[in-house]
Amino acid sequence: MEAAVLYALVALAALAVHLTLRRRRDRRNDEARRESERQGLNEPASLHPVVDPGRCIGSGACVHACPEQALGIVGGKAVLINGSACIGHGACEAACPVKAIQLVFGTEKRGIDIPDVAPNFESNVPGLFIAGELGGMGLVRKAAEQGRQAIDHIRRRPRGRADLDVLIVGAGPAGLSAGLAALEHKLRFRLIEQEDSLGGAVYHYPRQKITMTSPVTLALVGKVKVGEIAKEALLALWNDIVRRTGLQISFRERMESIERTEEGFVVHTSQGRHHAASVLLAIGRRGTPRKLEVPGEETAKVTYRLVDPEQYRGQRVLVVGGGDSALEAAVALAAEPGTHVTLSYRGDAFSRVKEQNRHALERAVSDGRLEVRMGTQVGRIDDDRVTLKGPGEPETLENDAVIVCAGGVLPTALLQKAGIRFATKYGTA
Repeated sequence: MEAAVLYALVALAALAVHLTLRRRRDRRNDEARRESERQGLNEPASLHPVVDPGRCIGSGACVHACPEQALGIVGGKAVLINGSACIGHGACEAACPVKAIQLVFGTEKRGIDIPDVAPNFESNVPGLFIAGELGGMGLVRKAAEQGRQAIDHIRRRPRGRADLDVLIVGAGPAGLSAGLAALEHKLRFRLIEQEDSLGGAVYHYPRQKITMTSPVTLALVGKVKVGEIAKEALLALWNDIVRRTGLQISFRERMESIERTEEGFVVHTSQGRHHAASVLLAIGRRGTPRKLEVPGEETAKVTYRLVDPEQYRGQRVLVVGGGDSALEAAVALAAEPGTHVTLSYRGDAFSRVKEQNRHALERAVSDGRLEVRMGTQVGRIDDDRVTLKGPGEPETLENDAVIVCAGGVLPTALLQKAGIRFATKYGTA
């Protein structure tokens, strides 16, 4: 009897400890969710999970599968506690043992426009195909699969007398996979990319961000057996595949317009125009970098992303923007010896930025490594200086480089002009 009582007391003590720890965990996650909502950071930017509380059993498998820690358990159910951290690779959906997670675009507050695409990836415009993130698929593996499948449909279409069987726009996962498939089927094709590097949206992820969590099948290559793989390793893998297969990519070629013709399409780009029987749009949702539209912006000293802070060591750099990417760039540059950094933002306060980035910026400012000019906009860019306009007199700063982190513009108007229909998604698949 005494032994039974002892066992019962031990079990009760263990249960009490478990319940206490669970309550603490739930409280931390709930506080994190509330803080994220207070800062405006719980609105996902792209594809993200929605949890069905009626099916969720609170196993925590999705939480453990999420490298970004975007999910947490509150009240015995999984919830999104940091939507801005989610990059939509879908590891949580795959890990859920009861299929309680659905990946969706948009929320009740913020809709996202998704083009009208058929199961064969053809849009409502015959011959104009869409694969990957623009069409609603943010998962790297599935975007690559869509690119390969889209080419399989395109190669069966009449090719006519156009110079190209297909023009592929975008060198992200879908575009690269499509290019390899076009190469395998010996199609006449051209693969263009508006930036100077492959990878699409993946290229812009933070360092060591987990970008893919399962194998992918590529034409000419076969099944690429990878588990969790970080951004840098995935980009290195893709570059190696491009080198080995001889896939040709026309970098820094931006699509400017699409016109329908009797033989297919004429696509005008920053490097000329191309006649193609079909067009595959494999662009992401980042769009074209938002420009400042000021004199001097066309000079070589102006870029729209920070790749390597070390290359600016000892220079006078202006960072423009008020989002997380701008703050992260400014802080990273300020850490380089001899680099003088100024951050210009047109607003009076930073909103919708991660608290850790805000604190890092404040530390850099207090250490004298970085200066901030709130309520200012770039008025002019010259070879060795830049002019900022604000509430007072214009300010001229000595300057060697300008990095603009002002987001991107999705070419919705361009695509609508080509005839593509869009539907606005408010938290639906």
